[in-house]
Amino acid sequence: MMDENLIYTKPDSLREKKTHYCPGCGHGIVHKLIGEVMDELDIREKTIVIAPVGCSVLIYDYLNCDGIEAAHGRAPAVATGVKRVHPESIVISYQGDGDLLAIGTGETIHAANRGENITVIFINNAIYGMTGGQMAPTTMPDQITKTTPYGRDVDNTGYPIRACEMINTLVAPVYIERTSIHDVKNIRKTKKAIKKALTNQKEGKGYSFVEVLSTCPTNWGVNPVTAAKWVETAMVPYYPLGVFREEKEKV
Repeated sequence: MMDENLIYTKPDSLREKKTHYCPGCGHGIVHKLIGEVMDELDIREKTIVIAPVGCSVLIYDYLNCDGIEAAHGRAPAVATGVKRVHPESIVISYQGDGDLLAIGTGETIHAANRGENITVIFINNAIYGMTGGQMAPTTMPDQITKTTPYGRDVDNTGYPIRACEMINTLVAPVYIERTSIHDVKNIRKTKKAIKKALTNQKEGKGYSFVEVLSTCPTNWGVNPVTAAKWVETAMVPYYPLGVFREEKEKV
């Protein structure tokens, strides 16, 4: 007889919609975690998700809450405006590596530096997914992409940007953590981090940033199992997992 406790129930905060993501893509996993946390914190009715330009451009189609489309890289600016006009709302800025660390670097840094009471969830899959697999600011050294067919040459293009470490140089952020979704244990840790970040916002504590190491099997040219292993063996050593900050620093 099946244990009823093992039966999965779809969160009310997730819509019934066929996914447009590629097999093995990490975005769907993170959407599910956000939906579960929204239910657990009972914040669905006041949550507003800011959708970026990138593979997750349709995130508002999957979450059963209000959503706003932002121009490429401007999600933190839109989130700032929404939160200041509606301070009682829960605002999630959901972004990929090109959106957050290329065209949107300025918005990323200044929203964090101001300590805006928003939650930023950053999906780092080391490549530009939507546009066909070009090098991103997070692409690993020697990683092959459409624009680095011989591997990323750091002498020519610089090193991958570590977002958590960069934001951790600022005074205002209250919570910074890097997680991964390459296995079940780390998926659970990612959910815990998302819940912590949204709880901080609910309690008015300030800016929270969660970076999630994710997979892009299609543009990496591998199967989903190999992609998950590559996150563990190639990305985690360069992008160490863990909490970088839990409370606001005093100056």
